[in-house]
Amino acid sequence: MNTSIDMEKLREDAVHIFNSGFTCSESVIYAIKKNFELEMSDDAIAISSGFPWGLGGAGCICGALAGGTMCIGYFYGRTEPGDPRNQLCFKLCNELHDFFKENYGAACCRVLTRGMEKQSPERKAHCTKMVSGTVVKTAEIILANLKDSRFQDVC
Repeated sequence: MNTSIDMEKLREDAVHIFNSGFTCSESVIYAIKKNFELEMSDDAIAISSGFPWGLGGAGCICGALAGGTMCIGYFYGRTEPGDPRNQLCFKLCNELHDFFKENYGAACCRVLTRGMEKQSPERKAHCTKMVSGTVVKTAEIILANLKDSRFQDVC
């Protein structure tokens, strides 16, 4: 695993893949996976494919925020019932959520994109900013807490 993350490269990778056809959630996971050099299956990207446009178009949570949350869960989540590790995961996901709301005004896709056509250049540019900021904040959260991660032995 790589912990020397070039944040500008991370941002560029997320924006590039987002503008190449991946959705917001897929782009955040792709860039984190690539830049941290994670031995994570591409299935993680596929698992996130239902989040764009607010859960498959329903307009709920922003996919970029969902992708970042999934990445934090990868590092800080639990795999066994009763493992208290989920408490740190909750705290870090809440930190990402608060960052997102503070910087973009809401966590809900339909609120964030109100009045924008789904395939419009205006919406793509707006969403690109959220993907860009979210992937960097996600990486910052991950890096700031690695000593408490399930990956602490490889850091």
